[in-house]
Formats: sequence, C-alpha cells, structure tokens
Amino acid sequence: MDARDFITVGMSAERSLVVPVERTVGHFVPGMPMVYATPMMILEMEMTSGDAIRSALQPGWVTVGTEVDIRHLAAALVGATVRTTAKVVAVERRIIRFEVEAFEGTRKLGEGRHARGLVNVELFNKRLGAT
Repeated sequence: MDARDFITVGMSAERSLVVPVERTVGHFVPGMPMVYATPMMILEMEMTSGDAIRSALQPGWVTVGTEVDIRHLAAALVGATVRTTAKVVAVERRIIRFEVEAFEGTRKLGEGRHARGLVNVELFNKRLGAT
C-alpha cells in the first residue's frame, strides 16, 4: 500500500490534555519536579499525529511511530491544559512526516518533527509471532 494514494500534505489534528500527576517527571523519578514529562509530551504528539490520518487508513492498517525530533521548550504544571497539534508535511510510500507542537495557552511548550510508518496489523503480527 502506498500512503501517497490517500494521505495528503496538510492533514492535521489537535488534542487537549489536562496534565495529571501520572504524566509528570516527578511521578516517574523521585525527587524530580512535578511537571509535564518530556516523554509524555512526545506520546501526546505521536497520538495527535495518528489522529490526523486515522480516518484515511483502510481497515487493518495503522501507523506506528518511527522517528521523533522534539525540543521541550517550557514546563507545564499539574492541572495545566496542554494543546498538541500535528500537521502532515510530507508523504512517502510508507512513511508520513509531521510537524508537531504543544502549547499551554499561547505559550509554546514543545515543537519538532515526527514520522509514522504505515503497517498492516495482520502481517506485522505474523512477522513478530504475536497473537
């Protein structure tokens, strides 16, 4: 399957999250500040990217994260509302590339690029020996 047949540059999505304690660096690493953790911000950016193209995928197909190049620019406290955006900037045969950003209000918390690979779930599971 060729993603260029159904994914187009400009497709986008947005998500909002109220930062819970469970997504702070202090939750994972004792003694660290209780602020939104970088890996959790990246997770949200990846999920937003998936949202941007999910409706265009055929049944049995998904995308998986393959690359991240993210800068975490500012901290957000527990209870902050974080808005994450993703926009398709390039489409290759099996790879979709995104620009991603995270904001608290108008303050930019993070930015970067992310890529997702097109995967047939059944074939993927067979190859890995998963059930």
